[in-house]
Amino acid sequence: MEARVGMVMEGGQRTLKADGVAAKFLAPNSQGTLHQLLAGGIAGAFSKTCTAPLARLTILFQVQGMHSEVAALSNPSIWCEASRIINEEGFRAFWKGNMVTIAHRLPYSAVSFYAYERYKNQLHSLMGENVRGNSSANPLVHFVGGGLAGITAASATYPLDLVRTRLAAQRSTMYYQGISHAFSTICRDEGFLGLYKGLGATLLGVGPSIAISFSVYEWLRSVWQTQRPNDSTAVVGLACGSLSGIASSTATFPLDLVRRRMQLEGAGGRARVYNTGLFGAFGRIVQTEGVRGLYRGILPEYYKVVPSVGIVFMTYETLKMLLSGIPSY
Repeated sequence: MEARVGMVMEGGQRTLKADGVAAKFLAPNSQGTLHQLLAGGIAGAFSKTCTAPLARLTILFQVQGMHSEVAALSNPSIWCEASRIINEEGFRAFWKGNMVTIAHRLPYSAVSFYAYERYKNQLHSLMGENVRGNSSANPLVHFVGGGLAGITAASATYPLDLVRTRLAAQRSTMYYQGISHAFSTICRDEGFLGLYKGLGATLLGVGPSIAISFSVYEWLRSVWQTQRPNDSTAVVGLACGSLSGIASSTATFPLDLVRRRMQLEGAGGRARVYNTGLFGAFGRIVQTEGVRGLYRGILPEYYKVVPSVGIVFMTYETLKMLLSGIPSY
């Protein structure tokens, strides 16, 4: 999910990564906010670009069974579907919708970063200034503030996520010719609210995603450092971040699948499939495709977790070092 988070360690401080975009837990008077935002946004965009083929495969598998012509694929393997894309659409088709993904990264990072700081300050005010030095209360502030920031960022940038899904889900028939054409077509055919289809499933998954990622990461890191205290912080962060991402993906993938399908409701003038809301969509999928239908596309999702975390981790650290020589604002 776009709001899915992982945790990495940076110089001994916690860093929250909203789907690969690093948003450091800065104090209000910390320097380098612009550099943090820029490094996080670029790292997230670069990671998304590198893993775009797997992301598109995930979306294509997720929407199998939604319409009869897609159901005809009949559970193809990842290799078969990748070969079909190359043969029918060309190699560049793996990056369908990637431009809007990149366009989504910086505003998402900016909103989540800004909102996190505002929510954190408000929570500190509500709980008392003495909370700032309370090690037991700070994780609660981080968790609640991060969850609220994720919801805010996901809501503010959701139309870009929906357009990205529709562009990536197109196969041989190109109903949307680009980002601006997709926006105008959706508003014309489905109304302005058509840009927010599936938002409920997205927001419903933000909290559990953060909770699982946060909890699994902290537990794994604690166990790892107890057993192997001399291991590199970067190695621990990469390994634990990847495993927490896998755990979060497994737990929240059905919500992500339903979100994708609801985003495609009415696309290209097709008839609506899920007319009974979020829970009705879950019931219909289980009824027609079985419980396994809720996990269509989970394998390419797994395959992209480790490289995604690794790429964003290394890119973020490299950019942070390069930008450290530029005056902070």
